[in-house]
Amino acid sequence: MFVYRITLVKYSDQLIASGRAARWNSNDVKLIYTASSQSLACLENVVHRSYLGLNHEFRLMKIEVPDNLEMEEIKLAELKKNWTKFESNPYTQQIGDSWIKSMNTTLLKVPSSIIFQENNYLINPKHLDFDRIKLISVEPFVFDQRIKS
Repeated sequence: MFVYRITLVKYSDQLIASGRAARWNSNDVKLIYTASSQSLACLENVVHRSYLGLNHEFRLMKIEVPDNLEMEEIKLAELKKNWTKFESNPYTQQIGDSWIKSMNTTLLKVPSSIIFQENNYLINPKHLDFDRIKLISVEPFVFDQRIKS
């Protein structure tokens, strides 16, 4: 399977995690966020950046995940009602932090908070099978100027 990540140029030459807190991880817990499609990766960036933030230089990363790589999944029905609200970040961060610490799988499939019927894939860069995940290509990505104009 292929997953996608849109990131600033300076972070696009390898699969790395910043360790900055986000929806599924607390501060200093390293986790790589990817999306199931290029369009979802675009939306994930759009909701987190201002119009000016979208004017930086970005790259689209195409990442190959072996089909036989085990993953865990968090289903939408398993999450509490308001899990998408900013105030619920500690709740979802605890889920992601626990998964990372368990070291059970390299991937965690989670519902997108933007489009519930689509998924993001979280990658644990410290898992033993992480080296089986390959960065296939990196190409320029420009956000359409009509977005957030």
